[in-house]
Amino acid sequence: MRRGAGVVMLVIIGAVLGATPVLPQDDAAQAVAEFKKADPGIARFFETAYGYAIFPSVGKGAIGIGGARGKGYVYQRGRLIGRSTLTQVTIGFQLGGQAYREVIFFKDKTALDDFKRGNFELGAQASAVALKEGVSANLSYSGGVAIVTMAKGGLMYEASVGGQKFTFDPIRSD
Repeated sequence: MRRGAGVVMLVIIGAVLGATPVLPQDDAAQAVAEFKKADPGIARFFETAYGYAIFPSVGKGAIGIGGARGKGYVYQRGRLIGRSTLTQVTIGFQLGGQAYREVIFFKDKTALDDFKRGNFELGAQASAVALKEGVSANLSYSGGVAIVTMAKGGLMYEASVGGQKFTFDPIRSD
């Protein structure tokens, strides 16, 4: 890789990974509303899932090596219980940048507890469904989770492999 391209790549990845401020909780409610607007059938997942993690804005950028980062909120039975950070690293043929929303539905207490331990990872084999009208009709849980993404903007060309890692910070109730 040429030196100039390497510097550009580091700047893009650094901007993506470092420029995701803590979001107000209202952004989570707006993101949920956007998912429901794009596919009204997804409302049943928000209502019946034991819990979910919602990431209102995830930034992603890549030139060969890519990165993504987003901050979000974790809910259990409709009640906010914590905050989370999504970090992703990918490698492969990829170029560009984009922003998207992501929601991870947890089918039961076991799946949510696994996430809350703070060592939850989604490997390359985990499949996220890109939201469009009617996709919720075929959405199902795999390993206790169902993942849905929704593009916000940008342009990304990619054929890459990578995984997502998450942190969990509980909300303290004093």
